[in-house]
Amino acid sequence: MRNQHNQLRQLRNVLAPRQIARLAGATALGAAGVLVGVAAYATARINLRTPDTFSSKYTFSPFETQVDGYEEITLTTADGLRLSGWWLPRPGSQRVVIGLAGHRSPKSDLLGIGSGLWRAGNNILLFDWRSRGESDIAQHSLAYYELRDAEAAVAYAFKRIPEARLGLIGYSMGASVAILLAAREPRVAAIAADSPFTGIAEVVAHGAAQLRLPPQLVVPMADRLTGWRYGYRFGAVRPIEVVAAISPRPLLFIHGGADSLIPVSHAHELFAAAHEPKQRWIVADAEHCGAYFVDRTGYVARMAEFFEQYLGTIE
Repeated sequence: MRNQHNQLRQLRNVLAPRQIARLAGATALGAAGVLVGVAAYATARINLRTPDTFSSKYTFSPFETQVDGYEEITLTTADGLRLSGWWLPRPGSQRVVIGLAGHRSPKSDLLGIGSGLWRAGNNILLFDWRSRGESDIAQHSLAYYELRDAEAAVAYAFKRIPEARLGLIGYSMGASVAILLAAREPRVAAIAADSPFTGIAEVVAHGAAQLRLPPQLVVPMADRLTGWRYGYRFGAVRPIEVVAAISPRPLLFIHGGADSLIPVSHAHELFAAAHEPKQRWIVADAEHCGAYFVDRTGYVARMAEFFEQYLGTIE
């Protein structure tokens, strides 16, 4: 009997480490699966199109904001896509401001600031990014492919007004595109960037950290998935690395101090990397792209003053 008890005890001692090892292996596989799943979700959120619904076309236009003589226009990108746009004309003025919307935003989201800047004497160009609004459906991204769309908008502006004094005002992804574009396009004379990011990797890292997952593992997975599935890598979109090239043209950073999507630290880092002339406007309690909504009148007035100062009154 005693021998049987000893044999059972020895058997348990052998089996226990094996069971622990199996459990540890299963746990590791489960954790790896979660990380891959989060990385896949991040790449999908960045690169997959949101399906249209019946209400997708129920949007405001410059008609609602009483812009006289606005035109529905079409932009053509270097890769052959047709983008839907609005031209808000100011006859006699050579100032042009192009509005660059956020990642999933249609051009109608910029009607408030666009109409306000139009009333301040600027020609305004608003457009839908590829695969958004009424533009052609094609692979989109987080600022990588959209840079081509912004370049098409610049080409259109100079076709309309060859001697244009050109400004950009962008929001979130659009703000980051504005920085990337201005760094390579010397005809851009002034840039207002509301809630830009320093790079895609930092945006994904922040999202992973909010889920209490290790960014150092999630970000490389998401980066590789994006390169394999969507044709670009995170390193191709790094406003922080090119922002200094905008000088001596003026750059205004706007950011909400309570931004939970792109932390205000991005604005501080971009400001530090930029050269003069530069300005920074932090709205303490504003969420992501929320400065406009805290004080619409004040926001429009400050943007109008910025473009008036740096685009000049050319009549």
